[in-house]
Amino acid sequence: ENPEVIAHLEAENAWTEAQMQHTAERQKELFEEIKGRIKQNDSSVPARKGDWYYYSRTVDGKQYPIHCRRAAGPEGPSGDEQILLDVNALAEGHEFFSVTGMRVSPDAKLLAYCTDTRGRRIYTLHVKNLETGEVQEELVDEMAGNVAWANDNRTLFYTKQDPQTLRSHLVYRHELGAGGEDALVFDETDETFYCSIYRSRSGEYLFIHSGQTITDEVRYLRADDPRGAWQVFEPRERGHEYGVDHANGAFWVRTNLEATNFRLMRAEAGATGRVGWQEFLPARSEVFLEGMEAFRDHLVVVERENALTRLRFMRWDGSEDHAIQFD
Repeated sequence: ENPEVIAHLEAENAWTEAQMQHTAERQKELFEEIKGRIKQNDSSVPARKGDWYYYSRTVDGKQYPIHCRRAAGPEGPSGDEQILLDVNALAEGHEFFSVTGMRVSPDAKLLAYCTDTRGRRIYTLHVKNLETGEVQEELVDEMAGNVAWANDNRTLFYTKQDPQTLRSHLVYRHELGAGGEDALVFDETDETFYCSIYRSRSGEYLFIHSGQTITDEVRYLRADDPRGAWQVFEPRERGHEYGVDHANGAFWVRTNLEATNFRLMRAEAGATGRVGWQEFLPARSEVFLEGMEAFRDHLVVVERENALTRLRFMRWDGSEDHAIQFD
């Protein structure tokens, strides 16, 4: 908002435009060529969650995606398409528009989403009733666009940031229709840490992750008990990086504890501290464990070896363990 800064940026932009004026036609040619190589009418691969397949599609001549779902049939998506959000319609009248934090409630009847019309990653929370199409406008303003549902289908947790630095450090609890002030459930006071909130793959737990460059700390809460007390999974220790998910009745911890290339540990509820961790995938000197996705029946880990990334598929019962080939 400083007028001197604004004037300086405008002058820089004007100078750049003047210097590049002789390339204007070539810029248009390049843009059209790049655009011509992109499939305009396209769709993401449908991904199943509960009784629905979710996907996004783009339409030629439209700037933004259309987010949709179809009912899950015995052999894949079936039935009529339901449009969850047509971002093109929402963006009408705005010079800038962005949607993030799209989260469907556990009963699949409500959609939480966050919009930014200023381009500063400062969002407003909305909830849409997917059965009636009604939208509850501007439930929360000035938030960070990070949202997670509790299992009661009426409680939402979200993060807010510092208005100047945009450091996300506050987590609040919002109850639909309750009125009054939202409850602050966590404040990350260390200015070198950012925090976020997410829901476990199993849907049984909520996690608050605090992290900086080389240190992590996770708090957890049962998703059935949104007013409960958050517990620290493993206290922060400088240099200890770890992340947590929950699936197949256990917590899964990717950690660099005594493992430069990271390893995967298993932990039980009530014994989440490192003393109770059981090694599931040991660290390897030649393979870096980049990440994991824990599903109901199987685990997928992202590994890097000889500078190449691969996906490794492992069933919990041990019946399968192989890398997915990308020829």
